Amino acid sequence: MVKRFLDYVEIRTKITSTFTFFMTIAFLLYQKQAIRWDLTLVFFAAMFLFDLTTTAINNYIDTKNNHQILQFSRRTALIIIYVLFAISAALGLLLAYRTDLVVLLAGGLCFLCGVFYTYGPVPISRMPLGEVLSGLFYGLLIPFILLYINSPAGTYLELGVSLKTISLELQVWPVITLLLLSVTPFCVTANIMLANNICDVEKDIAVKRHTLPYYIGRKALYLFAGLYYLTYGATVIMVLCSILHPICLLSLATVILVQKNINVFFKKQDKAVTFVCAIKNFVIIMGVNSCLILVSAFL
Repeated sequence: MVKRFLDYVEIRTKITSTFTFFMTIAFLLYQKQAIRWDLTLVFFAAMFLFDLTTTAINNYIDTKNNHQILQFSRRTALIIIYVLFAISAALGLLLAYRTDLVVLLAGGLCFLCGVFYTYGPVPISRMPLGEVLSGLFYGLLIPFILLYINSPAGTYLELGVSLKTISLELQVWPVITLLLLSVTPFCVTANIMLANNICDVEKDIAVKRHTLPYYIGRKALYLFAGLYYLTYGATVIMVLCSILHPICLLSLATVILVQKNINVFFKKQDKAVTFVCAIKNFVIIMGVNSCLILVSAFL
């Protein structure tokens, strides 16, 4: 039962959310920012459970359309989705209640995107938006919410809502810091989606799923490589701007391993054989960056 459940929610793919979470925690420690562990753990549970929910929805819909076999009966599989969604939504509402409207809106946006990624008349997964949205929601919104709930009010933004006006005030440098920090998780997460769609492009066309590689063809491979190079550029800029400690420049050495995996993927794009290159690069880049940020917190 447990093994079937873990296969249903594809537990092995949850590195995208957990690695980004831990990288942001390391950055908070580096900033000497006091962490509100009560809110942080509620956020982690809501984030992780909703990540499981979106995968379960995706598998439930895909197996229905492709006439594949689910790990459970369709009724049981649907109940699992409802339970996971209800718990994650309840935790999300609890977090919003303990914080403010900004967290409610950001969390609500995540929930909408997750549900309509596969569900609906025109699912996001059938459009050339999957890479961008997966990068945004895993790479940007997770760090934003985590930094927001652990920082003093007004550090990143202030949202004012009344019957007459709605005002939004952004703090420029903290927002720039957030965007630069999000470049790495954005790019490596988007590349997992991109690699998946490159490998499946012929199958996707057969079922009228027009993803980004369908539109840009061979250029998708160069985009795949370019996104990895962008992560190194972001690290250099953050060190030059004193956002990160110079020790984080050691992460540039990972380009040797990352380039090796890029070369393998360029030669052959196969779901069973070379798709793992994107997973390996994610773990290499995010793992090393997270560890170096954590080490710099204690220097």
